Amino acid sequence: MDFKSSDTLTSGPFAGPREQDVLPATAAAAVKIVIVGGFGVGKTTMVGSVSEIRPLTTEETMTQAGIGVDDDYGSETKTATTVAMDFGRISISDELVLYLFGTPGQERFWFLWNGLFEGALGAVVLIDTRRLEVSFDVIGRLEERGVPFIIAVNDFPDAPRHPVEALRAALDLEKEVPIVHCDARQRASSRDALMTLMHYLHSLAMARA
Repeated sequence: MDFKSSDTLTSGPFAGPREQDVLPATAAAAVKIVIVGGFGVGKTTMVGSVSEIRPLTTEETMTQAGIGVDDDYGSETKTATTVAMDFGRISISDELVLYLFGTPGQERFWFLWNGLFEGALGAVVLIDTRRLEVSFDVIGRLEERGVPFIIAVNDFPDAPRHPVEALRAALDLEKEVPIVHCDARQRASSRDALMTLMHYLHSLAMARA
């Protein structure tokens, strides 16, 4: 829940939100954005790095029960996985606020995507060039639902770099779909990816007008 800055904050055990979590009184519009991708591509990291409020995460410890069921890429260093969603918020301007919903990457939790996509204006598809194949079904689901999206290549240090047009061909994307590089750990870089999505959505709206 967000609170306008004019709301009264009580004291004691039922104190109101932290000052940095208060929704600016000037906010006039809110947009729902989903951040999607396969397991371990950086969705939780992106939401956490860019959110201006303390992000809500639903990470659970990975256990032996997931062996043979879940994508185990990176399991030698990754110990937790999102099982429901990540949630954050960022103000693009004094009037416009983005609500960010990060989807779970493990395929057995994809049934939750339907609810997360409801009301979403657009999506950022995070990809890892070491595992492009995990992005195919993700992109297919967005196309089936008619959700506009951009591609954000999360530049892992040991990931190969490919020309944009080679990536476009490999992912079978229309030429209009933006492809950008980002570092999901960096707030400015993640914010730039979100701004690319907003510009793309604006261009689509203008084309339909």
